[in-house]
Amino acid sequence: MTGSCRWSCALAPLLVLLFATNGLAQDPEAKPKAKVKTEAPKKEQEPDKEKKEQEVKNKAPAFSLPDLDGKKHALADYKGKWVVLEWINHGCPFVEEHYKTGNMQALQKKYAKKGVIWLSVCSSAPGKQGYFKAEQWKKIEDRKGAMPKAVLLDPDGKVGRLYRARTTPQMVIINPKGGIVYDGAIDSKPRARGLEEIKSADNYVAKVLDAVMAGKEAPVTKTKPYGCSVKYASP
Repeated sequence: MTGSCRWSCALAPLLVLLFATNGLAQDPEAKPKAKVKTEAPKKEQEPDKEKKEQEVKNKAPAFSLPDLDGKKHALADYKGKWVVLEWINHGCPFVEEHYKTGNMQALQKKYAKKGVIWLSVCSSAPGKQGYFKAEQWKKIEDRKGAMPKAVLLDPDGKVGRLYRARTTPQMVIINPKGGIVYDGAIDSKPRARGLEEIKSADNYVAKVLDAVMAGKEAPVTKTKPYGCSVKYASP
C-alpha cells in the first residue's frame, strides 16, 4: 500500500460518516429535515380599549321630555332603534325653508317607514322665538304636514344644552346602542332657497342614515350646524 493510499484510505470512512450524519450523503434526492417551529401560546386578544373609550365618549345623553299631549318620551324607550333628533323653531327662516319646500317632511316620512324614530325638539324658552303652547303646536304641525314621531317640549333648555344644540335646525342621529353617529347640519347648503337648490345639496342626514342602516361606516360624523341660534332661556 502506497503512502498516498494509506492516508486516503484512512480518511474515506470518516468522510462518508460525516456526510451521512449531516443528511448530505450522496443521495441527491435526500431532503433536509424541516425544522419544527414551536410557537408561544397566543394571548387572548384584549378588548379594543380605544374603541370602547370612543363609544363612551359618543354616548347620547339620557333624557325624558313631554310631547304635545303631555306624554313623556325617554331616549331609553327607543333602545334598539335608530333615532333622529331635530332641533326645531318655526320662527326661524332656515327651518321654514325646509318645511315650506316639504324637504323635512319627506325625510321624516321616508325614514319613519324604515323604523327610524324621528323626534322634533323645541328648546325655545317662553316668550322667545319658536315657543308655542301645545295647542298652537298641534295646529302648526297639522298645517305643515309634519310627520315626526313626536314634538318634544324643552322650554327650560336642559336637553338642548345637554346635547350642545346651537342652531335650528340641528340634527343628531343616534344608533340602536345609544351612540351618537352624527351631529350637525341637515345639509351642505345653508343659503339654499327652493326645493331644487335644497335637493342639490349633500343631505348629511340622508347619507348617514342610508350608510349606517346598511351596516356601513358613516360618511361623515360631525359638521358645523347652521341656522338660527337656539332661543334658550337666559341663565
